[in-house]
Amino acid sequence: MQGTLSKMKSTLNDVVDYHLPIGDQRLHLNPLIGKHLKLTHTGNIFCQSCGKKTKKSYSQGHCFPCMKKLASCDMCIMKPETCHYAKGTCREPQWGEENCMVPHYVYLSNTSGLKVGITRHTQLPTRWIDQGATQALAILKVKTRQISGLVEVAIAELVADKTNWRAMLKGDNVEIDLVDQAAALLPEVKAKLAEITAEYGDDAIEYLDNNIVDIHFPVDAFPTKISSHNFDKEPVVEGILQGIKGQYLIFDTGVINIRKFTSYEVIAEA
Repeated sequence: MQGTLSKMKSTLNDVVDYHLPIGDQRLHLNPLIGKHLKLTHTGNIFCQSCGKKTKKSYSQGHCFPCMKKLASCDMCIMKPETCHYAKGTCREPQWGEENCMVPHYVYLSNTSGLKVGITRHTQLPTRWIDQGATQALAILKVKTRQISGLVEVAIAELVADKTNWRAMLKGDNVEIDLVDQAAALLPEVKAKLAEITAEYGDDAIEYLDNNIVDIHFPVDAFPTKISSHNFDKEPVVEGILQGIKGQYLIFDTGVINIRKFTSYEVIAEA
């Protein structure tokens, strides 16, 4: 197969099922675990938005002009609490209405340990899988992305809001009772949530009573030492595929973050 990479597509089954998009084709990865896989970067990168060839990838697969003009590449996507839609300065107001002015979830997950995160209502459980979470629990549903960011910032004063990807790849963590953790954390931010509700309306935040979602990844062997492959430094990545977790392929020769190399043209040989 030859084509540009996109982030792996996943399905939550008893064990997560992965497909690797390569151009218009999809390579089913689960059957390849334990077998040899070779990915060769041709040297070409094509912007995932406009399709033009670019020497460097920006914001996970864009050329520089698209990175500067697209709302999906704005800093407020990384820091939702800084949303400036209400000021009338959104790069693409219609995109903002469709993607940010919609319900979002605030969740707790077990990735490299306990963390808080947010995602659009259409992205569960995909977001959890992409982060390599072995457990996850949606605790709040909020009205907009900005509100989710404000809530996340408040909870992040008490628990981590980032995943230690190296620790995540070294194995599955000890189980955490996320329900108990939520019960302990939410009262600690009650005052801040009340402030948000007072400013954005009584329907801004909805408390949820959900069950913990357990996620099992297709991994035969976790690496004891993390060594990363990088297409910018080595065009050929190959070895025995030992597993998949998050957006990482785990080879016996090292790991590679597929999402990082979105829009890189590769030849895949299995």
